[in-house]
This record gives sequence, C-alpha cells and structure tokens, in this order.
Amino acid sequence: MQDTTIDMCTGKETLLLPEQAGGPMAGGMNMLASKHTEMSPGGHARAIAVLGLPLIGGHVAQFAIGLTDTVMLGWYGVAELAAVTLGSSYFFSIFLLGSGFAFAVMPMVAAAAGAGEERQIRRSTRMGLWLSLVYGVAAMPLLWWSEPILLALGQEARVAHDAAEYLRIAGWSLFPALLYMVAKSYLAALERTQIVLWLSVFAAVINALVNYALIFGNWGAPELGITGAAIASLVTNGVSFALVLAYALKVLPEHELLKNFHRPDWEMLGKVFRMGTPIGLTTLAEASLFAASAMMMGWLGTVPLAAHGIAISLGGLTFMVHLGLSNAATIRAGNAYGRGDREHLARGGKVVTVMSLAVSAVAIVLFLTIPDALMSLFLDSADPQKDAILLIGGGLLAAAALFQLMDGMQAVALGLLRGVQDTGVPMVIAALSYWALGIPASYVFGFVLGWGGVGVWMGLVAGLTCAGLFLMLRFWSRSIKVVGAAA
Repeated sequence: MQDTTIDMCTGKETLLLPEQAGGPMAGGMNMLASKHTEMSPGGHARAIAVLGLPLIGGHVAQFAIGLTDTVMLGWYGVAELAAVTLGSSYFFSIFLLGSGFAFAVMPMVAAAAGAGEERQIRRSTRMGLWLSLVYGVAAMPLLWWSEPILLALGQEARVAHDAAEYLRIAGWSLFPALLYMVAKSYLAALERTQIVLWLSVFAAVINALVNYALIFGNWGAPELGITGAAIASLVTNGVSFALVLAYALKVLPEHELLKNFHRPDWEMLGKVFRMGTPIGLTTLAEASLFAASAMMMGWLGTVPLAAHGIAISLGGLTFMVHLGLSNAATIRAGNAYGRGDREHLARGGKVVTVMSLAVSAVAIVLFLTIPDALMSLFLDSADPQKDAILLIGGGLLAAAALFQLMDGMQAVALGLLRGVQDTGVPMVIAALSYWALGIPASYVFGFVLGWGGVGVWMGLVAGLTCAGLFLMLRFWSRSIKVVGAAA
C-alpha cells in the first residue's frame, strides 16, 4: 500500500514516493491525492478558516477602497456621494462581467494543482490575463461615454454629469483591476492567501491617503472632490497590480507567467473563455440587480440615492465575508474535484454553508438593532439632510437584514459550483432570479405599489432568495453527484 500524508490545516492528502514515506510532506501543491480524504467537520472548519480568513480580509480590504470613497465623499457632500454611488454601480457592473475570466482561473488552477498538473496552472493563468486585457479594451467606450447612457436611464442631469466625470478617470482602472483579479485568483488557488491579504490592506491604505489628500485638498494637494476620488482609484489599482505581479514572478518563477506572453494558447484561451463567460454573466446578473436598484433609487431623488449608497456599502461589507468563504469553497472544491473525492467535497460543502449562516445571523442582529449608529459613520453630523438620510436608510437596512441569509447562500453555492466547474446552468438560474424576478419586483414594489426605497430593496430580497434556493439545489442534487460518478 502506498503511503500518504494529510495536511490537517488544508485537508490535502499527498501521495508520497517510497523514499519519502515517513518523512516530511514535500511540495504542498504538487500532490497526487487518494480518492478519499477523511476529515471531521471541525477539521473542515479549521481548514476553511485557515484558507478563508486571509481571503475574507483581502476582500474586506479591497471593499474598503470603495467604502473609503463613500465615507469621504459623504463627508464632502451629499450630491457628490450620490454621483459616486451611481458611477461606482455602473463601473462595477462592467468590471464584474470581465472578472469572470479571473474567477475561472481560480477553480482551473485549483483543479490542476489537485491533479499535480503544473503546466495547466501556467496556461490557464496566462489566458486569463489575455482575456481580461481584451475585455478591457472592448469595455472602455462604455465608461468614457457614460453620461448619455446614464441620462437615458433616467438619472438627474447633474448626478449623471458628475458620475461621468468620475468614470472618465476611474474607468481606466478597469485594466489593472481586472489583471489584479486574475493574479489574485492564481495565488489564492495555490493557497498563497496571506500575500493576497497584505497586498489588499496596503492598497486600501494607499487609497485612503490619496483620497484624503485629493478630495479635500489636504497636505498641500488641490481640492478635487469627485475627481480626486477617481484619481485615487486609478492609482490604487495600478499599484496593486504592479505589486502582485512582482510577487508572483519572484516567488513562483517556475510558472514563467510572462515568458513568451505574446504567444496565444488558443486551446486554453477557449477553455477559460467558455468557463469565464458564464461566470462573468452570472456575476453581472447579480451586480446588475444592485445597479438597477441604484438607478431606481436615483429616480426617487438625491437623498434616497445617498441613503442607498450607505446601506449598500454596509450590506456589501458583510457580503465580503461570504465572498471570502465562497472563494475558499471554490479552492477546496476544486482540489476535491481534481482528485474525484466526492465525500470530502460534500462534508466541506456542509461546513462552509453553516459558517456562512453564522455570519448572516450576526449581520442581521446588527442591522436591526443599531441602524442609525452604523449609517452615521458615513455622514457629517452637521449635514442638514442627515436626519432624512437616516430615516430612509433605517428601512433599507431592515430590508438588507432580510436578504442576508440568501445572499450568503447564493455566494457559497456559486463557490462550490465553480469548484466543480459547473457554470452554465448557474448562469441561467442567476439570470432568471435577478433579471426576470428581482429587477421587475423592485420596480413593482417601489413604484407600482408605491413602497418607495424599501420596495426597491424588497425586489433585491426576492431575487437573492430565488437564486440562493435554486443554486443550492443545483449543487446538492446534481453537481456533487457528477463528482461522485467521476470518482
């Protein structure tokens, strides 16, 4: 019988050569695992925490970039906050569609690592970078000429103009942001999550400092308001990608990511495209639900839109935790998928789902008990519109509490499904949940029934609930069985 060793932090079981038996485990990612890896629920929870906490921290730090924009512009002025809320929603809808190629890299690299196929790691990462660049070129016109689009969507002229001014500068950050996402996925799939965390924290600090200088004109810098926030976004994303690329090239030279980078790998490009496009469309479907809600809140006026910006930032902060758990689920499911280990996949899936539910419970309590205190963090205490924003925002946070459970469920389910490289049907589920149910429900509740901002957010609840239920059903009823059959 061949000897194996199990890393109890990650749950990986590595096949040892005869001369290695009894010695230390060699080559963490270069393993040929057995079919079944026995781990208790506690072992899975520890493994997910070790892998997921740096990812969660990285996502929170990355989210802090947008959060900093929201907080500082909220201090600067309500009109500016409304414009950047609108512009950011527009930008991220475009960004998230393109990020599908980066998200595709994660399960592909994890599965290749689980199967010990080093060459596949390099090929999939390179073509993820290629497709991200091509997408950026195609998407830039939508960012450069955003004002007429926003006006056509019914936004107030001043808000649309200011949002477009923001996007003309911040839009260029699409390129480094997408490339950074690919590099992060590559490193995370190889379980180098600590560097992802620290680079994200460093980027958040840079963004805060540049924002503080350029929005308000501190430290001798010019006072640029929205334009300052846009410049900060561009600088932050550029520096982030430069640092993560430098790290990858220095620490993992064996993958030679940039060697002969100009040469296409059409076979792998097709694979990344076929997996990444459904992931991007799935992500876009959810993002467009939230972008549509921002557009509808804009129809209600500047104050409701500003309240929406704060509430969505708070809800987004808790979602970063779910997203980190989702990424950990993708990596661990991808490893199990590469080994054909269905039992390990099932146990891990149950544990990560329970962990997501626990996070949701904490968020629900906070949103329902201290909404004014949370929202006041984003507002100048002397702002004459503060009370109106708090009144609207309290109702929005109550609605956010309703969708916490299902927002976490759909995130974790998508992570598990991507780990087993099931992306087509989840895309359809997401499109129907968000576009066919969520967006129409937001309009009906908000405007036909006259419920206003809370009605718009109840549409979010409807879409996320539908997605969470059916994506979980997809994973447990079919996708996991395919892995079992392969085993």
